[in-house]
Amino acid sequence: MKTAVVTDSTAYIPKELREKLNIYMIPLSVIFGNETYREEIDISASAFYEEVKVKELPTTSQPPVGQFVSLFEQLANEYDAVISIHLSSGISGTYQGSVTAGNMVEGIDVYSFDSEISCMVQGFYVLEAAEMSAAGKSPQEIMEKLKEMKTSIRAYFMADDLSHLQRGGRLSSAQALIGSLLQVKPLLHFENKVIVPFEKIRTRKKAMKRIVEMLGEDVKNGEPYRAAIIHANREEEAYEWKAELEAQFPNVEFMISYFGPVIGTHLGEGSMGLGWVKR
Repeated sequence: MKTAVVTDSTAYIPKELREKLNIYMIPLSVIFGNETYREEIDISASAFYEEVKVKELPTTSQPPVGQFVSLFEQLANEYDAVISIHLSSGISGTYQGSVTAGNMVEGIDVYSFDSEISCMVQGFYVLEAAEMSAAGKSPQEIMEKLKEMKTSIRAYFMADDLSHLQRGGRLSSAQALIGSLLQVKPLLHFENKVIVPFEKIRTRKKAMKRIVEMLGEDVKNGEPYRAAIIHANREEEAYEWKAELEAQFPNVEFMISYFGPVIGTHLGEGSMGLGWVKR
């Protein structure tokens, strides 16, 4: 049985890696006024962060169901099944779009998976599915493995500027004002599919240190882990952090990723995150 792997652009898996592993991608979009840009296709993360310095904060939109239908119909010519992995259904209707399209398309079995998270941590599921598909595993085996991964996946991120979360409707004005006055760097995470505060920490340095403490707790048994450092236009800082973490945690394989346009719209430039999963 031949199984295709589909995800959306918010997994931020580089194009070369998608092509190498045969991963198909459906883009979400950012909208500046009357101009719509499909992320990872029409606009890169670096170009996006330049745009928001001179323009109003954009809005974001999920892919139309028709785009899923078109892709699934195309895949039906070559594949028997699709594993379609998407960002949390608590912050976007993208997963539901995949489910709806899967029920509309004939000739291929569509297995939609709600990652309940986003960015490269969502990408961990995608990479695993692609590797398993290449090894000839069945869709049922892949879905079982993805469910099992949910038990060890963790991700924490720090918003450098609370105004983006507030303007995007992800945080109340009062919370944003208090945070700014106290210079609080809230640690955020996904809980029950939505972004919620995990802890309030006074400085950026302490917030990042706290994330490292939690990683250390999870990986102290020496088992192999995969982790992603995720940055919003702070590549140099991300590479410095990676060097420190690699020296500290030899059993963890670290990679660098980024908050692209859609997620960057809500978190803002300067945000940093770290996610990990047991190998």
